[in-house]
Amino acid sequence: MQTTLRQPTGLTGVGVHSGQTVSLILHPAEANSGVSFHRVVGDESHQVEIPADYRHVNATELCTAVGVAGASVATIEHLMATLSALAIDNVIVEIDGPEVPVMDGSAEPFIDAIDLVGVSVLAAPRRYIKVLKPVRAGVGDGFGEFRPYDGTRIEVEIDFANPLVGRQTFAAELDGELFRNEIARARTFGFLSDVERLWARGFALGASLDNAVVIAEDRIVNPEGLRFADEFVRHKALDAIGDIALAGAPILGCYRSFKGGHRLNIKALAALLADETAYEVIERTVRREIGHADLPAGLGVAAYGPDVS
Repeated sequence: MQTTLRQPTGLTGVGVHSGQTVSLILHPAEANSGVSFHRVVGDESHQVEIPADYRHVNATELCTAVGVAGASVATIEHLMATLSALAIDNVIVEIDGPEVPVMDGSAEPFIDAIDLVGVSVLAAPRRYIKVLKPVRAGVGDGFGEFRPYDGTRIEVEIDFANPLVGRQTFAAELDGELFRNEIARARTFGFLSDVERLWARGFALGASLDNAVVIAEDRIVNPEGLRFADEFVRHKALDAIGDIALAGAPILGCYRSFKGGHRLNIKALAALLADETAYEVIERTVRREIGHADLPAGLGVAAYGPDVS
């Protein structure tokens, strides 16, 4: 069945690219309404609704942004990944700035905010997008591919010249507990050599060692080091989960990417949904481990360097 939040919950933090302090509130929403951003523009009484839908993506450089005429919201991937992995279908995201706050560079703060209020089950069946045949899209020498699979699986491979990153692979059956334990805490990362160039282009204005892993030529700059030995590819998996969550329904299938980024993820998703023979929309009873769903409250942060797509 579809779900939503039990009650509103909020976060405040800095936008990794804008450098602005941004507050957002996640509100419960009715069945079949999906996820939408309500961007506060000017007067607090004026909000512009932006559907969290791949057809509204208007930027994929260094983050994913959605927009309509007059408003947009960037760096949505960590929040979208959290909602998708925890099987939360219907949410209104009220936000007073141009991008979702990066928090600590991972998705963990969004999980914590949701766990504070809990999740409610709604009286409407969940719909799924079932992949029927392989569909692939490419960007440069990278590719993203959906293929049939009995469940939801993610396979991500990266390959960077910097030996501190190198070639890494992460593959797993995706559910709420796996996301919490193995993916959500992986932070956004970037290269120290890119910082001045990015600043000049208006990116990474809010980036710091508090919200990103910074990689120098021969060392990790952050004094605490890495959270996982392969934190870089785990974060790329996090981003991919958030991007394909813009399908509008959970995907039953496997998504595999090589040298992927936001542009590639969205391009692959659009290719899948453009081919009516490649998928079908179904209603199906699927047991998903969503953590604290339907439990009382109390039980129980965008890449700025490597993604040049």
